[in-house]
Amino acid sequence: MPSIVGHPEKIVRANGVDLCVQEFGDPADPAVLLVGGAASSMDWWEDEFCARLAAGGRRVVRFDLRDTGRSTASPAGKPDYTARDLDHDIVALIDVLGLAPVHYVGVSMGGGIGQTIASEHPEKLASLTLISTSPAGPGGPERPDLPPPAPRVAAMFADPQPEPDWTDRAAAIDHIVASLAAFAGSLGVDDARARATVTRMVDRTTDLAASQTNHWILEGGGPDRTRLAGIRIPTLVMHGTDDPLFPIAHGEALAAEIDGATLVRLEGAGHEFPPAPTWDTVVPAILEHTAPR
Repeated sequence: MPSIVGHPEKIVRANGVDLCVQEFGDPADPAVLLVGGAASSMDWWEDEFCARLAAGGRRVVRFDLRDTGRSTASPAGKPDYTARDLDHDIVALIDVLGLAPVHYVGVSMGGGIGQTIASEHPEKLASLTLISTSPAGPGGPERPDLPPPAPRVAAMFADPQPEPDWTDRAAAIDHIVASLAAFAGSLGVDDARARATVTRMVDRTTDLAASQTNHWILEGGGPDRTRLAGIRIPTLVMHGTDDPLFPIAHGEALAAEIDGATLVRLEGAGHEFPPAPTWDTVVPAILEHTAPR
């Protein structure tokens, strides 16, 4: 395991909100910005994963999206922003930190945001890595050719489990850990590792109820499949072969519709941040993709 440790967390003002940021590695190295999925703080980009990228000669930046971790939070159930504001937060953060052009790595919703930024602000990006994401938003006529979620995921969304009392730390941790199983692939969930990450996330989060609620009810935003053909930024697509939310055909479609994109299949991975068993594939692939050209 690399010995690199993260710099202290700091609060950065971007797009009128406070975002909590942490960096790994040498600030003089090429910058890699890690962008998480819905309801996910930066804790899901695990320390060791960040350290491995930094050991490969990268300035690694992870941050809490609005309404997660230590970043600005709205009242639970009443977000005072739209999904488009999350896009603008990230563009502003790139500018405030002086990262442009940055190597953008986004998972799930973060991958959707990456597609939008690549279309609207290509000058901000040196490369694009899309993990566990889709070329279009859920449902609707824009993706009739793409398979729906697995029955277990569809059932979970149709009839969700009751929420815990988010102020009850133990109950909240148990609830979030239990929810991961529905999205896992054949690699399964490393319960001890997951519980450690969730515990850290819960303990760092300003408003846990907001973090687990607001991203799911945002209006506007989402990737626009019709714009994929116009993306000219070097793109790497990584997708779990067992993704139950966006089956592998979603990753294949992204790679096919973005000119010159490369697809890396993550065997046994589900819909998740890259699990530790895949890091020997994921980290070298990102380092190669972000190498100076």
